Amino acid sequence: MYWTFVAKPARRRLLRVIVLSLVLVALAAGAYALFAPPRRPALLSAEGRCRLGAYRLEDGTLFVVRQREGESLRAVFFDGFGPALYPDDDAGRYVSQATTADGKTPAAVAEFAPCAEGTVRVTLGGEPARTARRTAFEQVTTTFRQAGVELAGRLVLPPGKGRVPVVVLVHGSERDSALDGEGWQFLLPASGIAAFVYDKRGTGRSGGVYTQDFHLLAADAVAAAAEARRLAGPRLGELGFFGGSQGGWIAPLAALEDGADFVIAAYGLAESPLAEDREEVLLGLREAGYDDEATRRKALEVTNATGRVMASHFRSGWKELAAVEARYRDEPWLEAIDGEFSGDFLRYPSWLLRLVGPFFDVGTSWDYDPLPTLAYIEAPHLWVLAGEDHDAPSDTTLVHLRALQALRPNLDVARFPHADHGILVPERAPDGHVLAWNHAPGYHALIVDWLRTKSLASAAPGIETWEGGNARP
Repeated sequence: MYWTFVAKPARRRLLRVIVLSLVLVALAAGAYALFAPPRRPALLSAEGRCRLGAYRLEDGTLFVVRQREGESLRAVFFDGFGPALYPDDDAGRYVSQATTADGKTPAAVAEFAPCAEGTVRVTLGGEPARTARRTAFEQVTTTFRQAGVELAGRLVLPPGKGRVPVVVLVHGSERDSALDGEGWQFLLPASGIAAFVYDKRGTGRSGGVYTQDFHLLAADAVAAAAEARRLAGPRLGELGFFGGSQGGWIAPLAALEDGADFVIAAYGLAESPLAEDREEVLLGLREAGYDDEATRRKALEVTNATGRVMASHFRSGWKELAAVEARYRDEPWLEAIDGEFSGDFLRYPSWLLRLVGPFFDVGTSWDYDPLPTLAYIEAPHLWVLAGEDHDAPSDTTLVHLRALQALRPNLDVARFPHADHGILVPERAPDGHVLAWNHAPGYHALIVDWLRTKSLASAAPGIETWEGGNARP
């Protein structure tokens, strides 16, 4: 009825608006389907979960089994070797797709006995099979609430009755379940140190919506620490936080709020999240051969512009970004820009990013400056850096940390010069191709020894260390 009273010119304008709106909605829906944000990964099955834990071979060699992805597992040895294991049958046999240097022999085969037995037959390369037995820990599962959300956690205590340090594990930006996929929850108790692990909000078995709001996540970590203290009871010694990657921002923030006894940050940044994109862009340009100062200055104009849009959560900064793109659109280095997000701004039209970008906005604390937090931490504090980190390039972070050591002699820094993100190093075949990625030798020992002694004196050769502000040879 209303339509008949609308004049024809107005009707045409209204039709155009409706058609345009439908087109935009269709484009947005298509773009969202194409670039859909990741969903919660599937939880490990009960059969897979019963195989998780810490194992020792007859000679005492320690390794842990954790979820890798889906139903695949990863065995992580204390020396760093970490083969991925894929189900090969329904009877508990897993095989590594990676091979030894001959290209034929699987890097690892694991044959798990029925779960109640707690054993696994392990074949590494072409060596004879050996049996490993799972270590029995006291494990207490729990839920706790923070900011209206129920979070799922677990305290894993080493054998015995004495007091032990407790480490609250703060995982990074991944959406996987830490309860299934965090190896430190078993490796630390196998070394006499308790661990509290939990699925952060919006992941695994925890409620809520996934977020990268560092302050909210730090509050969750503080609540996790309170729950860990409650469960540990008389066995509680000192308590602190250990966070990797994005957890390197959150763990120190939680430690300061909690008044923790220690804190460890690994392969993270002592800069804002926007700096992560900037450092990735500059590193990529250097590796592409664009290492001159003039290109660097221009690239920083690009990252400053993309950073303004991201920090505004896609609400502003578009005109400035368009101006920078127009200024340098004909320069060859522009196509080499990648980074955390800058490459996407240059590859896709702004109208598409305006439509789709908000769907990907998870509340990241883009403007968070970690340096004031780090400067106020009085407890023993360790940073572990990867010298060839492509996800969180560490050169500027090392400069900041070395400067902080003049104010905070409680701060220790270690760097694995040839490791990438995660303190991972490639295992290569004779022809140079990567067979697998393993943790750098000495990484696990460094963390365990520092937790025991708050010193880097026993760091393995080849690890660069700066202890309490003084460089060690």
